[in-house]
Amino acid sequence: MTAPHHEIRALHTATTVTVYQAYQPAIGLPAARDGRFPALWKRDRMTWIKPSFLWMMYRCGWAKKEGQETVLAVEITREGFDHALANAELSHYVRGVHPDRATWQRDLRRAPARIQWDPERDLHLNPLPYRSLQLGLSGGTSRRYADEWTVSIRDVTPLAGEIHALVRAGQDEAAAALLPEEQPYSERPDSRAPRPAVPAVPAVPARAQDGPPNPQVRIANTPSSPAPAER
Repeated sequence: MTAPHHEIRALHTATTVTVYQAYQPAIGLPAARDGRFPALWKRDRMTWIKPSFLWMMYRCGWAKKEGQETVLAVEITREGFDHALANAELSHYVRGVHPDRATWQRDLRRAPARIQWDPERDLHLNPLPYRSLQLGLSGGTSRRYADEWTVSIRDVTPLAGEIHALVRAGQDEAAAALLPEEQPYSERPDSRAPRPAVPAVPAVPARAQDGPPNPQVRIANTPSSPAPAER
């Protein structure tokens, strides 16, 4: 069964959602050791979180890119994740979704979070015909992510290396068995956050920082082109 073109998929529990980021060891290793982001992590900058493990692997090149050698699995509260979604704006203008470009630009400047849809990736990091969510957090939302919403931080760089080694050896089935079990994400029934109006966005390049008739996504630091550097 083909996944919906725009759908949030994540490793999640009844109370938390796991997202991924990649950093230089000076940030990533202390974060994993202490379970919180160190002072070196700038809380006044926009940061992009990714619920898709394989999209993170695409972004960081299996943790081989400079400045992205440490991959973190950051478990955050569902309340925080839902809050960011509910207050997010699309990272680029879509005719038929936004009243006009000026309104979108105004709303984007005010929004504490940004939504970007990019092609999901397979084990070989090839694009798939459906999209993966990236969520950009700025200002107070970025600080709340680091200091309030974060429940735990794990270094999954060894896991990335193990999966990559299996892929390179042609053992795709064994590699797939090690992937996090990402499932369609839905809000908690008792969530107070309104379901965000996230348009089904066509494949249009976004303006990077670090589908129109149906304005509702199936709710179940990185835009597509060009991609910003990790924090």
